[in-house]
Amino acid sequence: MAGEKSGEKTARAPRADAQRNRDKLVRAARAAFADADGPVPLEDIARDAGVGVGTLYRNFPTREALVEAVYASELAALTDSADELLERHPPDVALRAWMGGYARFFAAKRGMADTLRAGWASGRIATPNTRERLSVAMGRILDAGAAAGVLRADADPYDVTTMLLGSFLATASGDNADRIDPMLDLLVDALRPPRA
Repeated sequence: MAGEKSGEKTARAPRADAQRNRDKLVRAARAAFADADGPVPLEDIARDAGVGVGTLYRNFPTREALVEAVYASELAALTDSADELLERHPPDVALRAWMGGYARFFAAKRGMADTLRAGWASGRIATPNTRERLSVAMGRILDAGAAAGVLRADADPYDVTTMLLGSFLATASGDNADRIDPMLDLLVDALRPPRA
């Protein structure tokens, strides 16, 4: 073809139906992983997406590839939601709503936790800059809150994100699972500026 060097192929966008199938698989996997306490059979995900197992494996040759796609999709939605929340709510309300979204993001990993951990350890799943991306989103909310005078100006986004992660780990299961909302409320209150 004109414009191509010998042996090189240009990347092209997937066909519309192929992209729809991929999107359906990611949505079905997200729902299946969120509802499961352990590994989910890939055949069940293909069935729930309304596609064949061959289509699943053509798009995601391994469980890790599917988990990585779901994780990346959810992370992008979470980080993008910071700006959307700030457009609709005052910064302190947006902060609490975003924290709730982060809690749901964390909780939805039950059905893919083992695969994520193993993939991260082996290097087969790469989720570069996750904490940094979350901290940038947090920073946008904290900056808006500081500018509006409703959140402390000295709160470091990375520290707040780390405190949230600690809260999620402490309430991930067992008797503490119902404690996350009061903990998030307390953290938002701690991020308000001191009263004069």
